[in-house]
Amino acid sequence: MKNKFKKNEKGFALPFALLLMVVMAIMGATLVTVISNEHNANNNKDTNQQTFYAAESGIAVAKKWMVDNMTALAGSPTSNLNSKLTFCKATFFPNLLSSDNGFHTDRKSLIDVITSATTDEEKKRLSNYSFEYFIAYSPKENGDNSRAQTKPGSNSVILYTIYSCGCNKAKSNCNSSDTIVPLEAVVTLLN
Repeated sequence: MKNKFKKNEKGFALPFALLLMVVMAIMGATLVTVISNEHNANNNKDTNQQTFYAAESGIAVAKKWMVDNMTALAGSPTSNLNSKLTFCKATFFPNLLSSDNGFHTDRKSLIDVITSATTDEEKKRLSNYSFEYFIAYSPKENGDNSRAQTKPGSNSVILYTIYSCGCNKAKSNCNSSDTIVPLEAVVTLLN
C-alpha cells in the first residue's frame, strides 16, 4: 500500500509550487498597484495644499500692499483689469460679476516672498508655486462691484475684496490646465 500512495503523490510538488508562485505574483502586483495609487494621491494632495498656501500668500501680500498704498485705493479703479491677469480669472469667483474695475494686480513666485529658504531643494520647490491677485470693491448684494460699498451703519468704512489664485507652476508658466486654487478675502479699511 505504501507504494500505491507514493505513486499517486508523484509530481504534486511542482504544480503546487507553480500555484503558489502565481498567487504570490498576483499579490505582489496588487500591492505595487495600491502603493503606487496611494503615492500619487499623496502627491496630488501635497500639490493642492501647497497651491492653497500660495493663494493664501497672495492674500497676505495684497493686504500689505493695501496698507502701504492707501492713497492708491482712494483713487479711481483701473479699467480693464482682466487684461492684466494671466491665470487668476474672474470666472473662478462666482460672486464676482465683473472684474473690469480693480485697484491693483500682481503675481509673484513663492520664492520672491519667502526669503528664508536655505537649501537649493527648498528654493526650487518654492519657485514652482506662484500666486496672482487683484483687489476690487466688494460686490453689493446685487453683484455690482463698480463702486465702493460701505459697511452698513457707517460712512467711513469701505469694503474691498482680495481675489487670489495659487498655481503649482512658476508665475510665467501657469495656465488653465494647471492646478489653480482660488481664494477671496473681504477687507475693511477705515477712512
